Amino acid sequence: MTHDRIIQLIAVFVLAVSAAASGRILPVILEKSDENVLRYTNVSVEGAPPLVAVGTMIGALRGLIVDVLWMKVNIMKEKGLYYEVMADSELITKLQPRFAQVWAFHGHNMAYNISVATHTEHERWEWVKKGIRLVRNEGIKANPNDMILYKELAFWLSHKIEGTADDAHLYYKTEFCREWHFLLGEPPPDQEMRIAWIKRIADAPDTLAEAEQRIPGTKALVELLERELSPYADGDFKLDKRFLTFFAQWRALGDQYGVARVLGYDEQIRQRQPIFRAFEQIIADPKYNEPGALLLAYLRKKVLKEEYNMDPQIMYELTRDLGPIDWRHPMAHSLYWAWLGSERGSGRIRNDDVYKALNTDRLVAQAMQGLARNGRISFDAFSNELPGRFPEPRWIDTIDKTFQRLYIKYHDAQGGGGESFIGFIENFLSFEVRECYRAGETERAKKLYARLDSLFGRGAMVPNNKYNRPLDVFIREETRGHYEDQPHLAPSEVAASLRYAYRMGVGKDNKQVWEDAVKFAADVTEYFKTNEWNAYVNKFGRGRMSELIGAVTDSVRIAFEQVMTDPTLEIVERATIWSKIDQYHPTLRLQVYDAIQPHLARQFEQSQLRARFTLDQLFPRPAGLEQFREQLRLRQLEEEQRRKEQESRDQIERAG
Repeated sequence: MTHDRIIQLIAVFVLAVSAAASGRILPVILEKSDENVLRYTNVSVEGAPPLVAVGTMIGALRGLIVDVLWMKVNIMKEKGLYYEVMADSELITKLQPRFAQVWAFHGHNMAYNISVATHTEHERWEWVKKGIRLVRNEGIKANPNDMILYKELAFWLSHKIEGTADDAHLYYKTEFCREWHFLLGEPPPDQEMRIAWIKRIADAPDTLAEAEQRIPGTKALVELLERELSPYADGDFKLDKRFLTFFAQWRALGDQYGVARVLGYDEQIRQRQPIFRAFEQIIADPKYNEPGALLLAYLRKKVLKEEYNMDPQIMYELTRDLGPIDWRHPMAHSLYWAWLGSERGSGRIRNDDVYKALNTDRLVAQAMQGLARNGRISFDAFSNELPGRFPEPRWIDTIDKTFQRLYIKYHDAQGGGGESFIGFIENFLSFEVRECYRAGETERAKKLYARLDSLFGRGAMVPNNKYNRPLDVFIREETRGHYEDQPHLAPSEVAASLRYAYRMGVGKDNKQVWEDAVKFAADVTEYFKTNEWNAYVNKFGRGRMSELIGAVTDSVRIAFEQVMTDPTLEIVERATIWSKIDQYHPTLRLQVYDAIQPHLARQFEQSQLRARFTLDQLFPRPAGLEQFREQLRLRQLEEEQRRKEQESRDQIERAG
């Protein structure tokens, strides 16, 4: 045997021994890497996205290429060449999908830089959605444990959509609400019912085969839908987000009688969408009630996972453990992604970058605060008006507990991390004291005021008399001058004052209370809409700040609708207000009757009062309803005609 052959045999033997040894120690290495979060994902067997494979094919050379592209991208950004940045940013994400910073840069460029360079609100919204979708659906999938991506996504939702800095923020709020209204439907007002509602989606089957096993007949329903609806989908029928939108619109036609049928929208929409007639023939059949409900939950779960990269189980757990989340609100999604980022990314946080976790948890607290301030939504799916948004006080206790948890968590963090939450909870409790007081919930206001005093007044580490003032004096002095630097105060205080007007004025037969509260709401509205800080009209012809509050007549109507459907108020109290309101505002019952009926019916079904009364006995139909509906329809036709005439004039002017 030659010398070379001996060397070759020895090399083969060493290779075999090395392979065997590496095979034995590989599980230990993977286990340790999982325990210490040393990899990009926490699951060793998790398959990487296809673009990861693309990025690894060219080996070490890609690092040099990415460095050059990254420098080029930053130079172009400084020059304002935002569209030109797109191609190179996308290439970097393909070469280095684990480079989380470029995903955030790319998404921010779309949502902030490119969006504001467009000419219409719709175009802006499309670019904002593209930026969010890029990070949510691709960046986070490639970097599931990178906290910064979650933090950036949560911030965009709270700042770009929920904030007021963008000229088109009112449009964003409306379209965001509409999108999620069609996807998930309107959540039940009662918290226990809401928990059960989102749990049905979380527990839905993952496949149609599993759905058929649970409820026989589901497969037959799917086949019937495919057969009957394919002609309306150009032969390409799919159980997807588009199907859910059509279904939600059809359902809304039945639920929102006053808005759709009275104004003639139902027939107009049916003419434009003949698919709705097929829904009426199929879904309305009682034998499809159970299979249809299961199929709907299955589809919602499927779309949430595949098109939004959201886990319904986590959505359910947050709703169950934290509070009444309405997923039509941007801050609900900011809460979801900030919470998820804090959970998934915590293993990668070291002492020198604890600020990343701190900033992410701040967004968790801010999202809860936003939901407390205006997280109760009233929305008409067939209107372009800003959704009605009212305070949701059921978040107060959750926020107090979250403050304590986060304060302890960051108490010893560098830079006094825990101290950053003290200002947050002090401002929040101060806001809630004012809001409860305006709403006539004096006892709760006193309790929160005492909590403020115990934490930051006489009970503070350095005692002081900041909160040792009569409650009414504190309210008056704290509110004065704050509408400029805290614009959210004005809509909230209008809503709280009107709630007080209905409960303590109408409900208690005190006309002076009613008049004073309504006057306060009118004065705040007038001040907010006309003062110099809010006078700015954007390029789309809308008051960027002033339109956060509608006309006081609209606020009075929406507040009454909110009170009538508020699950935290006893039905008897609401029925009392309903029976007396004509003495204070003769047309309010006519304005809200059709809108509140579906909600009242669902709540009444869960009430013990149904054993002694009917819903019509507690909330009788107002006199003159048919005439009011006809007047509403005629006004809508006139408004539609004016709009068309204005569009024609605009076209002539542009042509000239």
